[in-house]
Amino acid sequence: MSVQERKQRERADRERLIVATAREIAEQQGWDAVTTRRLAERIEYSQPVLYSHFRGKREIIGAVALEGAAEMAAALRAATSVADGPHARVTALARAYLDFAEGNPAVYDAMFQLDGGLAFAQEDTPEPLKNAFAVLLENLAELAGDGVHPGLFTEVFWASLHGLATLTRAGRLPPEETGRRMELLVDRLAMI
Repeated sequence: MSVQERKQRERADRERLIVATAREIAEQQGWDAVTTRRLAERIEYSQPVLYSHFRGKREIIGAVALEGAAEMAAALRAATSVADGPHARVTALARAYLDFAEGNPAVYDAMFQLDGGLAFAQEDTPEPLKNAFAVLLENLAELAGDGVHPGLFTEVFWASLHGLATLTRAGRLPPEETGRRMELLVDRLAMI
């Protein structure tokens, strides 16, 4: 291995460590606790080293969001791949989405609530975000109905899931009814 290859590998390892540490702190204490000073102390590198990888917290949030989008896409694909029939597939999709949001609140915030500098629904949207939406579209497009654009239908379904996830987490909706709300959404909006 050349010196250049070793340096590139070490740089990539540091970036992964920074992102993993930011994510860990955010999941434990919230995003307000994620500072470059705290990250530098935790990973035992100087703040200038952090800034050589990321220009600041916003870019770190963006990196966490991209990682989260890839994980969410994988979770949605896994859930829908074993479902038998359209109703079971959409139910599995909705359940996996809500489970991901509940189980990874800081990552979910990085993806959808915080400014990570990522473009959504544009040409320069990063691939992990496109892939996560593509999983939704693949599973919902056939349910859009006559005269309804599949992408628009998917956006409405996604927005509904997002609303359920964020309102439940904020304490605006009682969590014990999440399953019934999800079933209602699947039954009525997808009309399966």
